[in-house]
Amino acid sequence: MADKHLIIFVKNPVPGTVKTRIARRVGNEQAVQIYRHLLQHTQQITQVLPYHRVVYYGDIVNDNDGWNGYDKRLQGGADLGQRMRNAFQEQFAGEGDGTTPGQVVIIGSDCLAITAYHIHQAFKALDTADVVIGPATDGGYYLLGMRQFYPFLFEDMPWSQPELRRLTELAMLQNGLTFERLEELTDIDEWEDYQKAIQ
Repeated sequence: MADKHLIIFVKNPVPGTVKTRIARRVGNEQAVQIYRHLLQHTQQITQVLPYHRVVYYGDIVNDNDGWNGYDKRLQGGADLGQRMRNAFQEQFAGEGDGTTPGQVVIIGSDCLAITAYHIHQAFKALDTADVVIGPATDGGYYLLGMRQFYPFLFEDMPWSQPELRRLTELAMLQNGLTFERLEELTDIDEWEDYQKAIQ
């Protein structure tokens, strides 16, 4: 499905750079092991998907890792909003597999509860809605998708703050967009999140 592009935001599992809030509780090495678990889960649920899959690294592109077989790119931008905006813009410009997509969805690599079904649901929602959003329990979102590029969804937003999803949805409504919400899931940002997720 070349007209459906899935963006996956990742980091390389380097001690001191991933899951820093967890690391403050249990140390860098265990935080890295937790992030490796998250990466493996994200790879497992996405490797069989029929969409054009593009991994965007937050630091350096790793040419030989678990993401082999995916298109690989580097995130660009000063903050999360700019990096997401630029990734969407690149994909809608047809800078992935040479096709101009009709739907683009982005996920991170922070959620053990997300499944391939959630991603299928997101693309299906975009058959009728302008935007789809996967709400996270912390007030953010674990997934965002759109049928065309809406840069205002990434401008002046409170990244990593509990009002992010609410203000993103407000921007959609103010600009006359229709949207669908997926099931609410929990991102793994704190040690307690991980403990609950693996119980």
